[in-house]
This record gives sequence, structure tokens and C-alpha cells, in this order.
Amino acid sequence: MPTLDLHQRIAVVTGAATGIGRAIAVRLLTSGAAVGLWDRAAEALTRTAYDLTALGTVEAVTVDVTDPTAVRAAVQITRERLGGLDILVNNAGIAGPNSLLWEYPLEAWREVVEVNLLGTFYCCRAVVPVMLAGGYGRIINIASIAGKEGNPQASAYSASKAGVIGLTKSLAKELAHHGILVNCVTPAAVETDLFQQMTPEHIQYMLSRIPMGRFGQTSEIAALVAWLASEECSFSTGGVFDISGGRATY
Repeated sequence: MPTLDLHQRIAVVTGAATGIGRAIAVRLLTSGAAVGLWDRAAEALTRTAYDLTALGTVEAVTVDVTDPTAVRAAVQITRERLGGLDILVNNAGIAGPNSLLWEYPLEAWREVVEVNLLGTFYCCRAVVPVMLAGGYGRIINIASIAGKEGNPQASAYSASKAGVIGLTKSLAKELAHHGILVNCVTPAAVETDLFQQMTPEHIQYMLSRIPMGRFGQTSEIAALVAWLASEECSFSTGGVFDISGGRATY
């Protein structure tokens, strides 16, 4: 596995207990970063932290990203225990049910937006002042190809991820002169625990849209995120990096 130099960098990965978040944490650790693992699933988070300790310095913080007060507290805890905060990966997300928009349960629609979009906003809002004080930062938001194209029977997820793309572009312009780069990635379907929230028909629909004919691997997303988190990424900000097996190329 090629590594990037992230030594002496401190990263936070939200939704780090499983799936893409865990894979990103592994890749950042193997590149030398200390990693704060944030997740609201306390038991899974504890297991992941235990497993990843062999790879480097990790610190687990149980936090619900939809609670801005809890997010601010998590930032403080992470800084105290790890010594700073240079990299933020906003990965926490949920898929929500598959339903026609006019039949979509109101509370479920709201929850998807709160986790995927508002959670990203709250984390950025809490972390950016820390990065501004240090004069350096890398923020990587995990969006989705659904945010570009819109998936049928997934209006909440699609809308929330489109919002993440817009937030990324806006924040990147605000921070362009401050040494802080903000980018997002837009994966096609990656086989993770989120599939448990989807119908088999929706999973098959997503697969049928990928020209390479397979789902993405969490390690593939992690590899792209690691580069975006590094100093080697120096002239890309506000970017939307496609990683979709050819589904979208714009």
C-alpha cells in the first residue's frame, strides 16, 4: 500500500466505527497520522478503536454529529488528547428508507438531512476556527454520486448529498486564502452496512448504473481521501472528485 506523509498530522474521521469511515481511518493511520474516531455507535466504536490501536495513535469519542453542542465538546476532547486538529473527514451518514418522495416518512426525511448535511455543517463550523488559528487544514466531505444525479426513491439522501457538494464549494472559497483546502468525493455505491437500509431493488438499480459492473471498495475511497488529506494536494479546493466506476465523469 503506497503511503503519504501524514506524520505529525492529527485527523478526525466521523462515522469511523465501520465501513468507509473505518477504512479511511486505517489509511490515515498507516500514513502516519494520529486519528480521532468519532461515531455515535459506542460499542462498534470501542471495538474499532481497539482493533486500530496496533496501527498508530487513535482516540475514540462517542458523538452524535446532529448535536452541535456535542460536536464542539468532541473537538475539545480530541485536541486535548491528541494535541491539535489538522484534518477533518466528514463521513458520518445514513441512507434512509427507499420511498417515493410524496410517500416518504417526514421524520425519516428530516433525519437523513440532519445527519448527512447538518452534521457536516456542525463539524465544519466547530473545526474551522481551530484550523484558522493554526493556518493549515484539510477538510474532506464524503458526498455521493446521488448528489450529482439524484437517485429515484432516495430523495432525502440525494438532496442531502447535493447539499454537501454545495457546502464544500462555498466553504472552499471562504478559506482559499487561509491554507485550508476543502474538497469532497462522490462515490457510487460502496458495499457497506448502509446497504441494510436499502431495498434489494434499489441496490440492483445502483449496480446497473456503474459501467465497471461492480461496487466500489472502501479501500478505494480511503486512498483518494488520504491524498486529499495530504500536503501533496496543494492546488485543489472546492473540488468534487468522482470515484464511481465511470457512472459520472463530470
